[in-house]
Formats: sequence, structure tokens, C-alpha cells
Amino acid sequence: MADDKLDDSLGHCGLHENFAAQVLDDSMEPEFPEGCVVIISPANACYNGAYIFVEVEGVRWFRQYLRDADGSDRLVALNDLYPEIGLARLDWKVLGVVVQRNIKRKIKHYHPRDRGDGLAVALN
Repeated sequence: MADDKLDDSLGHCGLHENFAAQVLDDSMEPEFPEGCVVIISPANACYNGAYIFVEVEGVRWFRQYLRDADGSDRLVALNDLYPEIGLARLDWKVLGVVVQRNIKRKIKHYHPRDRGDGLAVALN
């Protein structure tokens, strides 16, 4: 019984902690080359232009979130070889926002929240 409570409490703690993921393809190049590591801050919302980890119809994606002037939402790969994903009428949810990128120990930070200008702005 005590073990169940311990396991449950540890599981909830991890839901709110930043986590690392390795980029496994070239869909987000050149900003996020294959093999780089990103740090993701768990979130259930994002701002226009943010790089996000998202689940769409049960499939997880790493993409840039864009909201057009008409209010339509879409996910965009930075590499033009990959199609964008229109989110209208799809079941989707934000799992996290990218706050850091590491390429061979060169680190770049991204602002995790909307600053009002709708852009994903690097902090350094």
C-alpha cells in the first residue's frame, strides 16, 4: 500500500518537470537539426510561433504552431519537404513548449510564453 502511494506521487511530479527529447528527423531543420536535443516545458497552451510538442489524433509531433489572421491553427515543419498540418476539426492538444535547444553543447533558449508580439523569440 505504501509503495502504491510512493509510485503515484512520483508519477505526478514528473508531469510538471521539463524533459529532454532528441530530434530524430530533418523536419525541423535548419533550426533543429537531426540529433539535436530540445528541452520541453510541459504546457497545455502555447503562443503563435512557438515550437511545440503536440498530440494530434493520437500521434505526437514536434512542429511550430501558427495561428493565421483568420483564426485557423496549423502546425508547420521548418523543412519545406514536410507538409503542414491544419488543425481544424482535429483532436489535438499541446503537450509542451520548447524552451532550449542543444547542438553539440551550443545552447539556445526560447521564450516559453507569449510576450504579446506573437513570435517565438530566442533569448540568446
